[in-house]
Amino acid sequence: MTKTVNTAQLTIGTRGSPLALAQTHETRDRLAAAWPVLATADAIAIQVIQTTGDLIQNRPLAEIGGKGLFTKELDDSMLDGRIDLAVHSMKDVPTVLPDGIVLPCVLPREDVRDAFLSLKATGIADLPAGAVIGTASLRRGAQILNRRPDLKVVNFRGNVQSRLRKLSEGVVDATLLAMAGLNRLGLSEHATSALEAEEMLPAVAQGAIGITCRADDQRALDFLAALNCPQTMVRITAERAFLLTLDGSCRTPIAALAEIDGGTLSFRGLIVSPDGRTIHAVSRRGSLADAQAMGEDAGRELIGVAGPGFFDFKA
Repeated sequence: MTKTVNTAQLTIGTRGSPLALAQTHETRDRLAAAWPVLATADAIAIQVIQTTGDLIQNRPLAEIGGKGLFTKELDDSMLDGRIDLAVHSMKDVPTVLPDGIVLPCVLPREDVRDAFLSLKATGIADLPAGAVIGTASLRRGAQILNRRPDLKVVNFRGNVQSRLRKLSEGVVDATLLAMAGLNRLGLSEHATSALEAEEMLPAVAQGAIGITCRADDQRALDFLAALNCPQTMVRITAERAFLLTLDGSCRTPIAALAEIDGGTLSFRGLIVSPDGRTIHAVSRRGSLADAQAMGEDAGRELIGVAGPGFFDFKA
């Protein structure tokens, strides 16, 4: 058998979901537009890699290990030299990267809001008592229960298309998805409404695409430098610093959003008990240069307010 030789200039690793592939194709197209050497048809190869998070769909993420489940196999492939870059939804990326891997590039951020989808109501407030909302996100579930403790929140996993199908089949009365994902898939018409941050604070780095590479791969670093969005990087730096300070994972209902207005960075963050009964919020304003310090300081404030044991609960 003749062995196929990869003659591509770059090999990008990605998960195989339609959304992951859409994000990878956007990355490929941006690289090709920025670098003529990458503009030929075979210059960039895409390698689909199945992750543990993709394989296990019948259990909540909190039970099977959290965020790293969507990145570990991609990280391993990169460190082994099988891929040069990996494209991620930033909200799935752990706050501490494996040794030898860096995050030098984020693309311009999409809509950060959560989308409400239902065939029975226009928003969370309109759902009847006892209605069932399906979500795999503790953050979404906890904020929903904080506003509507009379609703029932159930685990609801799968890619965007499978969740839309389950919704149409009446498995749940409503669900929430990221507006960014719907927009990237051309499915925004399925959103009944978009939830503003005042009603549903988004996940850390929601709407952002991140691209990782090996720390010693100068060629990849040079390619990615042309794609990085500095404003998005500043915003997710503050949000991820907040998450890291709180030692957050898929087991902890944490939300945050940093926004830029001229030379000022505004930050909002919150933590919620999983049952929605207790919520603590924090806000900050400062310079863009202080993004990391701002996120860390906000995280420390909430640790002090919540007290020890706030996150000591069973997933």
